[in-house]
Amino acid sequence: MAAPDEGGTVMTRSSVLRCAVVGSAGLLAAALPGSPAPADTEDLIEKAVTEQVTGELLDRVKDLPTATGAMSGSAAVSVTKRSGTRWAFGTGVLPAPAAAGRYPQGLLFLAERQGGTWRVSFEGEREFATLARRAPMLAQAEADSLAGSAEVSLNYANQDYRTRMRLPYALGASWKLTGGPHGSPVRNAIDLAGGDQVVRAARGGTAYTMCKGWVRVIHDRGYATDYYHLWSNIRVNGAAVSAGAFLGYTGTDVTCGGAAYGRHVHFGLRQNGEPVPIARHIIGKWTPYNGNAEYAGSALHGSRRVNVGGTLHNYGPLGLTQGVVDTHGGTYLNKRSGPGIGYGVVGTVADGATASVACSRNGTSHTGRFGTTSLWNKLSDGTWISDAYLENGVAGPVNGWC
Repeated sequence: MAAPDEGGTVMTRSSVLRCAVVGSAGLLAAALPGSPAPADTEDLIEKAVTEQVTGELLDRVKDLPTATGAMSGSAAVSVTKRSGTRWAFGTGVLPAPAAAGRYPQGLLFLAERQGGTWRVSFEGEREFATLARRAPMLAQAEADSLAGSAEVSLNYANQDYRTRMRLPYALGASWKLTGGPHGSPVRNAIDLAGGDQVVRAARGGTAYTMCKGWVRVIHDRGYATDYYHLWSNIRVNGAAVSAGAFLGYTGTDVTCGGAAYGRHVHFGLRQNGEPVPIARHIIGKWTPYNGNAEYAGSALHGSRRVNVGGTLHNYGPLGLTQGVVDTHGGTYLNKRSGPGIGYGVVGTVADGATASVACSRNGTSHTGRFGTTSLWNKLSDGTWISDAYLENGVAGPVNGWC
């Protein structure tokens, strides 16, 4: 993408600039010479941006527990897009030591030079959204995707666990859950293996290669997903990918650190620029749960619980106004003609079935897996079921009130 520099000339840099690894540096305010030679300008830009991003990355993770990620005081910063001498975009990764239970940290960044200093912002930050919408080297679709990831406030803290994601492999396939929730400070990932070994995007979005073996996809509603340990992964820098798009093969790559024993994909969940607990988030119509230690745990589909070592069938994404019927041990659930047991039974729905909700209303109180509620859901066929038996990822009406 070409853009005028400060002197009015046009500078184009379509190729990915070299990755620079630097030591722990303080925040840098780099004054650039007025009219250096082109090669010197590029070197100075990369050096200034790299040192600024490195310092700010290290500052962001300094309070993380040592076991969660890279504490080596170094970063791999890649300036992958630039516009003249004023704008830079890329990835910043803090590699982890090559050991089990250590996880690399990585973020996309945007940098704008104002006067003699570089203003850096990372994905998830409000300022990142502002810069993304102004950055001249970003195509409109990519800018919208990046800005959108920083402009949402919905998250699991608000008891909204809807992702509209499938599992990261072919629809209808069944892979093994080889590791329950683990990783980062909040257990944001699970390990999956088997099948045809082809790792696919859990939802459509904008894809970036963070480093060899590691792809990140930015989705809507502030979500992003990470896919690590890949072999022969795609090399992308802001490419649009659809749900189910090929990302790579399960593998054992640890270019950015950590450890991998046996082929698998480390599938991680992020929202608003930060890792979030993958537990309770609905993915492929399964809900992961933490165990009593990292890598332990299970996943639930309806009343069926699969522990680590079992297989997860990829049922596809759950819509924002849908839920999975969870009879809490039964085989089917009665559907009523109104919101309460005083209304007649007009049919049944099987445990694990997908139900589409038209609206909700309060009625008789019932107790299910997640406690007691008087909320009832009117389904798309006009029948009613208690919300106590519907896993929809929201604490309250999923599609408004009737």
